[in-house]
Amino acid sequence: MSGDIQGRGPKRANGERENEILGLLQRAEGALTPGEVTERLGGELTYSSVVTILTRMHTKQLLNRTRRGRAYAYSPVTDDPGFAARRMRTVLEERPDRAAVLARFADGLSDTDADLLRQLLGPDADSDRPLGPDADSDRLLGPDAGSDRLLGPDAGSDR
Repeated sequence: MSGDIQGRGPKRANGERENEILGLLQRAEGALTPGEVTERLGGELTYSSVVTILTRMHTKQLLNRTRRGRAYAYSPVTDDPGFAARRMRTVLEERPDRAAVLARFADGLSDTDADLLRQLLGPDADSDRPLGPDADSDRLLGPDAGSDRLLGPDAGSDR
């Protein structure tokens, strides 16, 4: 069969299928049942495969689900920027030195992105504190770096 599953096309990695289904759900006007997802995929996957993928994605807290008749209807827990932010938080939370990770991140920001971050941090953000390519990591990590504004009140904790 050379990669075909019951004549339904080449096998893809689970992550690819999840991304495909997530994109489909993000473009949908509302929550979709497994049958609706299967239909919109054009028969690429069996109904039971779609149910399995949606259930796994719900378990990973990527999807919300609500009862619709005898089935569940699924919708993403957030939009694409929200998922990107979740991935960034996950990486940050996996590292023991949050300040160092954030300092390196800020170090790599373009001037435009650094200005945008300052705007998003609000009026309390220290406009004299460098962010971006001209930032000095050692200064950002020092006691007067003001990193609590960037990290929040739990900056030093491991949660």
